[in-house]
Amino acid sequence: MITRRLAVSALALPALIGRAQAQAFPDQPIRLIVPFAPGGPADLIARTVGRSMGEKLGKPVVVEARAGAGGLIGVDYVAKARPDGHTLVLASSGAMAVLPHLQPNMPFDPRTDLSPITQVLAVPQIVSSAPNLGPKSLAELVAMAKARPGQLTYGSAGIGSSLHLAGELLKLRAGIDIVHVPFRGAAPAVTELLAGRIQILLADVPALISHVRGGAVPALAITSPQRLSIMPDVPTAEEAGVPGLISETWYGVLGPAGIPADRLAILSAATKAALDDPETRRVLSEQGGRIVASNPDEFATFIRAAYDQWGEVVRATGMRLE
Repeated sequence: MITRRLAVSALALPALIGRAQAQAFPDQPIRLIVPFAPGGPADLIARTVGRSMGEKLGKPVVVEARAGAGGLIGVDYVAKARPDGHTLVLASSGAMAVLPHLQPNMPFDPRTDLSPITQVLAVPQIVSSAPNLGPKSLAELVAMAKARPGQLTYGSAGIGSSLHLAGELLKLRAGIDIVHVPFRGAAPAVTELLAGRIQILLADVPALISHVRGGAVPALAITSPQRLSIMPDVPTAEEAGVPGLISETWYGVLGPAGIPADRLAILSAATKAALDDPETRRVLSEQGGRIVASNPDEFATFIRAAYDQWGEVVRATGMRLE
């Protein structure tokens, strides 16, 4: 399905670019804002996709970091930019779907103040357990947690992090009582899991995959709607008996609200064509996720659904930032 959509995008791109050149768009370099510090996953994704986008559009895509407030500063900058299609952002799930329910004074509304262009990548979490715990499947882990309410712990990268939200979603969907233990980042949470000092961890694929492949910890399930090609033997959470446990750190390209529809179409086609580039696909696949390549309407629908899902989790748990 995705491959077919990418192929169609590649075929449509020359016509769209021809139209764009006739209308002088883009007539200057495009700025792609990354709302995180340089050197992280978002920076790598932006530079990889931006390079290929620039080749398709005939204008360079310049990546610029505007970090802070969990991604809110950079996204807000773009939300308030001129809606001419020359200023975009590679936003993530945190700023678009999680923080709006935790931040008392949001500077923008992710559902109305931005123009979705293309969802690029979705990185799910691996559901794993400590080496000394023993479950061979997610169903066994859930049964163990139900037999020992309030006794098993799960780690996260901090309150409000994607790992925290994933753990709370597991509690809701599986109907279990497990205790949250926050750490200062994913790396110490993984260390504590390996040492057996926490029993459960839902961590992004890159943080755990080497330990899974090395046999240090089991991969009980993956929190995506479909299996990953790099872990084909690991079932989805739904296949493993916990429907609705879908939790992914996702990234997508957006601009300010009000970008003309023809320019949105050009930008989306260029982004999707970039995602069909073999080198781009290789680099993104190494991030442990799945390439999405949605169109603007699909991405807008997805954002609203993600916003509602994480709002449900925050309200159900009474989660607050400290």
